[in-house]
Parts: sequence; C-alpha cells; structure tokens
Amino acid sequence: MALRNARMPGMGSAAFAVLVSLSSGSSAAEKTEIIRFDPGASSKSIKGSVKGDDGHRYVVGANGGQAISILFVPDNDSCYFNLLPPVGDAAIFIGSAEGNEYANVLPATGNYTVDVYLMRNAARRAESCDYTLTVEISD
Repeated sequence: MALRNARMPGMGSAAFAVLVSLSSGSSAAEKTEIIRFDPGASSKSIKGSVKGDDGHRYVVGANGGQAISILFVPDNDSCYFNLLPPVGDAAIFIGSAEGNEYANVLPATGNYTVDVYLMRNAARRAESCDYTLTVEISD
C-alpha cells in the first residue's frame, strides 16, 4: 500500500511550503496542518476545535486512483468540512449539503485539503465546535 504524507515525489520542500502557505486562506485565525500517517498506517484520527470565524485546514497527499474515506464527528450541528482537490478552488465535497462522511476514489494525484468550519450563523454567535476527523487513504 503506497501512502503519502502530503509530500509528492518530485515536489521540492520550497514548492511544498508555498503550497501549504497558499492553502491557508485569508482568515487570520485559520490554521493549516499536514496529515501524516504513522508508519504502516493508512488512517489517522485527529481531534480539533474551531470557534467563530476560525477555520482549520488539513492537507493530505494522495495518488489518483487511491480511495479516500473521511469521517467527521462534530459536537455542533453547524460544524462541517469541505474537501478541495489539488488544483482549483471548487470543493469536490461540501459537508453542509452532503453530510459528515465522504468516500470516493480520488481523481488526481496531489495534495487534498480538508477545510473544517462553522456555518456563518454559528460563527457570528462565536459558537465553538470540538470534532474528530478521521482520514483514510487506501489503494
């Protein structure tokens, strides 16, 4: 099973740093974290939280043709995730419309971004959300 840790073959460290920097969005409180699988593991569970307009981005590298499975368990009904492809800004999954689980075969090789956020109504009320995000990549 070939697993990637958000770093693709042939992509230099500088190019990778630029990619992560560009993916961090415009919110001053938005954090970006690279998902790294433990040796021999194909999944990772992460506990996190967002509050108000804060967001959290997770970047995971994968090859086209690999399967991805994402399970999102928030403690706030207004908390969701979107999945963005390596190229372009149109989400391939929108949690607020499609739910808290995503499973599919990835169309392209590259770094995929999982955006965790609160809906605007909850963000305006400065609500918070604790969550568990589980990402699995398999051949």
